[in-house]
Amino acid sequence: MRKHIFNAGPCILADVVRENTAKAVIELGSCGQSIMEVSHRSKDFEAIMKETVDLFKEILDVPEGYSVLFLGGGASLQFAMIPFNFLNTKAAYLNTGTWATGAIKEAKLFGQVDVVASSEDKNFSYIPKNYVIPEDADYFHITTNNTIFGTEILKDLDCKVPLVADMSSDILSRPVDISKYDLIYGGAQKNMGPAGVTVIIIKNEMLERVTRGNIPTMLKYRVHVENDSMKNTPPCTAIFTVREVLKWVKSMGGLTEMDRRAQTKADLLYNAIDSSKVFIGTAAKEDRSRMNICFVMKEAYKEKENDFLELTKTKGIIGIKGHRSVGGFRASCYNALEIESVQVLVDAMKEFEKSIS
Repeated sequence: MRKHIFNAGPCILADVVRENTAKAVIELGSCGQSIMEVSHRSKDFEAIMKETVDLFKEILDVPEGYSVLFLGGGASLQFAMIPFNFLNTKAAYLNTGTWATGAIKEAKLFGQVDVVASSEDKNFSYIPKNYVIPEDADYFHITTNNTIFGTEILKDLDCKVPLVADMSSDILSRPVDISKYDLIYGGAQKNMGPAGVTVIIIKNEMLERVTRGNIPTMLKYRVHVENDSMKNTPPCTAIFTVREVLKWVKSMGGLTEMDRRAQTKADLLYNAIDSSKVFIGTAAKEDRSRMNICFVMKEAYKEKENDFLELTKTKGIIGIKGHRSVGGFRASCYNALEIESVQVLVDAMKEFEKSIS
């Protein structure tokens, strides 16, 4: 029986994506090899890589002058790779949660870091406003969606210095004005595919900003741009699945449709939370994430949280236990999650509320 998957880490995948990947694991087309066995230098895989890059550029409407890379190491490696390449004097960061904090920690190894604002004072339950970005910064780094605390930046910011964004958990969920960003990166395991591959969209002009001379070869963006992401063996199977996800997104209507689906699912669940006598949201309403919806039980019902988790298991719902930093519950509503699964969760909430009232 297929579960209702609300996991925050490895993402739920569309049926056709899983099926096509499963077939390719047995044999890629008619080449007599598995996608796990095929040479990354073969024409078979080179065609897959090219189509993946082309689809990504098409779906996200990536302008001329940008390169798309598919690398290993996860988004967390980018925390160090970005300052290693681009932090020459000072970098500015917005601290909105655990992953932003991790990026700041890594950047401090390479130079001065100006944290322009932080929402740590309220356990990262909101997105800071009215901060000033220093115009002498080498770049400004933001995390657009905060998986643990359930906040999201849904507007493409105007910025006078190069804008760098970690979009690991909300990329492909809405149209984005790529021209406003100089570098976007994200781990695949939310909306794009399985863990093991990281996407980077980099404005080629950024490569001219690299002045540090002691960067190891595999940590240089220029090396990966010049070698089309194949300086070493790329994560071929994960890239194949990303291609299948992109094909599915396109067939569904692209990012406009993903945006509509995200809003519909979020509205359904947030309305249930806001109208509940038992449950309450944890993030500021104006900054609520559509990808990771965090909520807890009101103080009078706190001791009932495990009872609700047990009920959800009987409904085939998995992955909604909240992160220990917030507690309660977290429903991750990534692209491939159907609204029917959200409705099952909402119905379970109403059933539980009725049982204890």
